[in-house]
Amino acid sequence: MRLRAAIAAVCLSFGLSGGAEADELRPSVNSMPGWEAVGRLNIAGRNMCTGSLIANNLVLTAAHCLFDPSTGRRVDPRTIKFEAGLNGQRVKASRTVTKAVLHPGYRTGNGGVAQIGSDLAVLRLNSPISAREIRPLDLSWHADRGDVVGVLSYSHTRATRPNLERGCQVLAKQHQTLVMSCRVDYGASGSPVFEVTAGHAPRLVSVISSKAAIGSRRVSLGSVLDGTLRTLMQRAG
Repeated sequence: MRLRAAIAAVCLSFGLSGGAEADELRPSVNSMPGWEAVGRLNIAGRNMCTGSLIANNLVLTAAHCLFDPSTGRRVDPRTIKFEAGLNGQRVKASRTVTKAVLHPGYRTGNGGVAQIGSDLAVLRLNSPISAREIRPLDLSWHADRGDVVGVLSYSHTRATRPNLERGCQVLAKQHQTLVMSCRVDYGASGSPVFEVTAGHAPRLVSVISSKAAIGSRRVSLGSVLDGTLRTLMQRAG
């Protein structure tokens, strides 16, 4: 499957709002160990994305979340708050961002599928989150076609409670981009894609960049993790 077929790609950063939500966390989210490492990115109190703790002071998200969707201008990272384990009115840990490092291949303004494979950014927090509070997520570089994955995200309809979708499949991989059967919504930009392997803790393999359509089929597109992420983490840390 060629990625050019996914022509209806739409980035998923979204205005921050309450949204209609269920009263309780879904049981599948509660049953996922370490889900609190995923949190909402409150961007200047106006927009939202999703991010994941990958070191005690570093958060991984989508690069396009660092640009205002209405103006296209770069967001001051100091206006971003990471709300880890946000569940209704409760937050497991909250930190502000002091620095943002974007993937060197990412260019804003193109809006095309070619940008998705480099749609990654690492954010440095103003202070570390202790591993006794939240353990950072494990990473993997091995996502491929046919893999079973899951996505944990916040969205405009569940802005304060995470939604877990299990049992998605990687439909195609081209260069650094995955096409997946996972169905995501606005606000899910930057959400972690997990490798689901029996007997092992979930490992982060990709970051959601956009939702798309291949014909009438709804899919999601994500950037694959590779050695570039290590460089981003070094520069951010």
